[in-house]
Formats: sequence, structure tokens, C-alpha cells
Amino acid sequence: MSYRDDSTSYRDLILGINKKVPLISGKSVTAINFDNAATTPPFKSVMEDVVRFTPWYSSIHRGEGFKSQLTTRLYEESRDIVSKFVKADCNNTVIYVKNSTEAFNTLSNLLYESSNKNVILTTDMEHHSNDLPWRDKFIVDYISIDASGRLSLEDLEAKLNKYNNYIKLVTITGASNVTGYKNPIYNIAKLVHRFGSKLLVDGAQLIPHAPFIMNNENSEYNIDFLIFSAHKMYAPFGIGVLIGPKDILDNCDPDLVGGGTVDIVTHDFIKWAESPQRHEAGSPNVIGTIALASAIKTLSKIGMANVEHIEKKLTAYAISQMKNIPNLKIYCDTSKKIDRVSIIPFNIDGIHHATVAKILSYEWGISVRSGCFCAQPYMASLLNISSEFSSNLIANPDLDRPGMVRISFGLYNSYSEIDILSYALNKISSKRDYYILKYQNMKKTLFDK
Repeated sequence: MSYRDDSTSYRDLILGINKKVPLISGKSVTAINFDNAATTPPFKSVMEDVVRFTPWYSSIHRGEGFKSQLTTRLYEESRDIVSKFVKADCNNTVIYVKNSTEAFNTLSNLLYESSNKNVILTTDMEHHSNDLPWRDKFIVDYISIDASGRLSLEDLEAKLNKYNNYIKLVTITGASNVTGYKNPIYNIAKLVHRFGSKLLVDGAQLIPHAPFIMNNENSEYNIDFLIFSAHKMYAPFGIGVLIGPKDILDNCDPDLVGGGTVDIVTHDFIKWAESPQRHEAGSPNVIGTIALASAIKTLSKIGMANVEHIEKKLTAYAISQMKNIPNLKIYCDTSKKIDRVSIIPFNIDGIHHATVAKILSYEWGISVRSGCFCAQPYMASLLNISSEFSSNLIANPDLDRPGMVRISFGLYNSYSEIDILSYALNKISSKRDYYILKYQNMKKTLFDK
């Protein structure tokens, strides 16, 4: 199997790509980042645009100074850039928050009605951020998964039939942050709309990696609400996005109240501003919106179909290498027919997942993530963790936590980096006893002399 390193030409777009990091041996190597599902490094263009804008930074809205007018224009133009990127239309409004987690919490508060016991349908494969915010306000039920961890559309339809008019929202990840599986969101939208409900897509792992259409020519396939974060798409500075129907959000009282959310206020009367202003209390994160808009411009120049193509090839190459490593188990369907983003979860038999992650960093300068990835119920299913063990863990929280190692690619990663990973995993697998003895009780960090 031969692969051409298409991603090489995009490495120069990334800041810090050639940074050296220390190893436990005292030597230094060029860092390899396979933890992109958690946070991506910034585009150089993003940092350049932020620095270029900063001298003009000012307050937005109502200021008549030139800097204030310029900042306001760029802030509001960024909403248009976001809308066009995800193919939203004029019936949607873009609301800025800190991150995806805040967006879920905000929307759960906006949609809550104390007089009604409405149902939220989510799934067994969700990130905690698309589970916990709903629990204290709604009846929450979970769409099941099959033996390989894929979403069951049959169970979704069964639960839509079961609850019928009581469903407030169906909320589903666009792509799993554990297995990388992409869900068929447009077919799901059609099914959900047939039952008169709305669909929210968690786009945190999907928007940075694949083309997305929020409003289709056929409205049956439209996505009603969308949430995603900038820090997973090459734009730091802490901005998240909530997009939804303006007619719904204009009829929700704001979650946070104060400056910027009102049109008229007296001691005994409040008229809220229209969306999105009514849902953006206080001084906004202007720098975050500048960074997000810049990242979107760069991704759009590359082309999201091209991004997806590059990352699919990287993922296929990595899977082909990892399948040949003894004692290594991959926890997802690796067949080519599976629609996925660039995430691969695995374990090496006999070595704790956190230890594997530590060895990769300390011995080869490779960054990965380990644990449950804020998706403990999904992880319990994938690892076949018994309810008895879960009960023991609740009673004894100091027990070793089960989990996995996760590698995740960005468009800038290379096949040569995957070759280094493959070499490292082979060596760890073949010398398990040596590495367990060396690392299982090690407290030393890479900052220690």
C-alpha cells in the first residue's frame, strides 16, 4: 500500500509544528501531536490576524469612535462568515459562547419550561456535555448503540414513537469523540422532523473535519441547532458557537442577563433585545471571533472536502499499521465502508492506558489522550464494563479507572509521524514488562531535572 504525503504542504500553516520537546532520556525531539480531537494547534494565519487586529481592539456596539465601529463591524461580520461556512440561512442566528459545553448548558436553560415535563432524546455515545446539562430539567432517554458502538436508528425511531408529542429535542453527536463514527445526521433529521421534533447536532468533532450543510434545498434534511468550538479548528482564545432558529431563540428569555441583553429597562419592566444580542450578556470575546473567522477563511481556502480526504487517508494508513501490532486492540469498526473522522481508540493488552500515553510522550515525544474522553457511559459499553464494576468504582473511587488511548489527526499530520507511532507501539508491545516496571510507579515529570 502506498500513500502520498498530501498533508506535508499544510504543515507550514501550523504554528509550532517544529517545536522540540524533552524526552525522559534528556534528549529532545520534534513534537508529534496526535491529540487534535481535544485541541488543535493554531493556524499561523489566525495568530497573524489576531496580532494585526489587536491595535484596533475596542468595545462593540454603540461606540462612535472609529476603533469601536471597526471592532463592531468585524464582530458582526464574523457571524456571517460562520453562517456561510456551515451553510446556515437567514432564519438562523449565530450566538457566541465560551465553548461547546457552555452552548449545551445555555440551550438546555433556554428550552426549559418548568410547567412541562418534556423529553430530550440523546444517545449512549455522547460526550458528557451533551448529556449532563439536560438531566436536571427534562426527562432524558438514550438511543442505544449496537455491538460495534454504532447508533441504532431503529431504536431512535422506536423512541420517537414511544414519546411522540412529548419530545422537546433530539440531540446527537455529528461524530463521536471516542470512536470517530459519523452519524447519518441528515437522515436522522428527516426522521426527527417526521415526528414534529427538532434536531441538535454536536458538531465539535465534525465541523473541523468535514463539509457540513445546516440548511439543505430539501428542508426535511435541515439541522435545527448546531454547536461547535473554535479551539478544535485551529483557533484558540476560547469561543464557541450555538446556531439555532431565530424565531425560537427570540422567544426564549436569556440564560445570563445584564449588559447588552436588553432593549428597554425600567424598575418594573424589561424588554429583551432580539437574538443574538439577548443571549450574549456582557462584553464579548471579540478576539475569539477574530480567530474563528480567520480559521474558517483558511479552512475554506483548503476546502473541507480536501481536509476530509487528507484525514481519511491518514486514518486508513494508521489503522493498516496498527492492525499488525501484537497485543494491540482497536475499539471501533475499522472497515473502509464506515464513515468516520480521524479518531482511533485502542489499548495495549496488559498496560494501563494512562501508562501507554505516558510512555509515548516520555520516550518519543508523541502526544495522545487517555481515559474515558468525557464519555463514560459510551466507554463502559465499548469496554464491556459490568454494572458490578461500576458500582464498585462508585464505592471505591481510588480504583484504577478503565479507559483507552486515543489518537486523532489534523490535516497537518504526516505519514512519517504515523511511522514513528507504529514503531513506538510495536516496541511498547514487545517490551511490555520492561515499560511497566519502568513507568508504573514513576512520579517524575518532563519538567523535573
